[in-house]
Amino acid sequence: MAQAKFILKEPNSKEDTLIYLFYNFNKQRLKYSFGQKVNPKYWNFEKQRVKETKSFPEHVEFNSMLNNVETAINNIYRKLVNDNIVPTPQLLKENLNATLANKQTVKNVVTLFEFIEELIKNSTKKAGTIIHYKQTYRILKEFSTSIKKTISFDDINLDFYESFLKYLHNRGYAVNTISGYIKNIKVFMNEAFDRRLTNNIEYKSKRFKKVSETTDKIYLNLNEIDKLYSLDLSNNKKLEKVRDLFIIGCYTGLRFSDLKQITPNNFINNGTQLKVKTEKTGEFVVIPLHKTVKEIVQKYENSIPDVLSNQKMNEYIKEVAKLAELNERISISITKGGEKQSDVFEKWQLVTTHTARRSFATNMYLLDIPTISIMKITGHRTEKAFLLYIKITQEENANKLLNHPFFKQ
Repeated sequence: MAQAKFILKEPNSKEDTLIYLFYNFNKQRLKYSFGQKVNPKYWNFEKQRVKETKSFPEHVEFNSMLNNVETAINNIYRKLVNDNIVPTPQLLKENLNATLANKQTVKNVVTLFEFIEELIKNSTKKAGTIIHYKQTYRILKEFSTSIKKTISFDDINLDFYESFLKYLHNRGYAVNTISGYIKNIKVFMNEAFDRRLTNNIEYKSKRFKKVSETTDKIYLNLNEIDKLYSLDLSNNKKLEKVRDLFIIGCYTGLRFSDLKQITPNNFINNGTQLKVKTEKTGEFVVIPLHKTVKEIVQKYENSIPDVLSNQKMNEYIKEVAKLAELNERISISITKGGEKQSDVFEKWQLVTTHTARRSFATNMYLLDIPTISIMKITGHRTEKAFLLYIKITQEENANKLLNHPFFKQ
């Protein structure tokens, strides 16, 4: 199968170095220079694109150019094959030269919406982040339609902020959802400012802020986790695998995205530890394995159960929690449309894949494991952020304090 790769001529250079296109096809290779250079410190060797960093503000256009080159060579190769012409490196080079020479200059991005479209199109961010970008873009377009005005860079000011918040509140959006939209708008504007597309800095005002609230999230205590693990699900392999994977999350604190990448190679030190490069931060974490995790890994022959989609996992783990009779009634409060709303649920209805990670952090905290040790696994960079993650009741907090020397005097 034909494949394009971008390789730096001198990857260890401290200065700008040429970028080569290597195109492998039919046991042949085209090595092609299109004259572009980059400093290796700005190069993402894994993604073969420049890094999205403020210190390299032209990264959007640069990655767009690389995408265009890759698309061009793939189209040339397919056309030759479709025309029953045997591709050779020389043929590919001649056609690519002609294609790039005739390429029209991409028009300058001059409007806010055009810029956001281009930013999303060429982003190398994770899929979840791009989805959030697209949602923010859609909401901005809808807001623009509602006020019958095209929003420009200069319009992103405090008047816009107040009007946009009012619009979202009136549509019944939750506070944390609104906070996410404001965060992304600030990301868009920072990118535009760094690329000198706008001089507007009003969005940097302290009043142009993300307003979030601490939501009522649940965790499972160790007894509830045991109830899940003790369920006999041998007659339903689908639920059994989902349950086992969830239990691994409860005892490792890994995100769903990190569980997906685990292979036998991740188990180190004679199967006593798990070493994983986390997807969100790109950092390695090493986790000692709980005896229950060891049992599950052994059950699946030195591996873990197959991972389903996050949506299916969330659906099935609720079934498992219901079977385990996690029926405690819980009141959940959230601000929507500017008003506080409360609903009562049975606990099993609130269990999701992320409950496992929150359960790990909270249970470790209740067991008096040092916060810094837990954070080394969860990846929280500040104690403040970590403590927001901990979900304990007033009674659990009091019980924890009973063991403190102060209360034993």
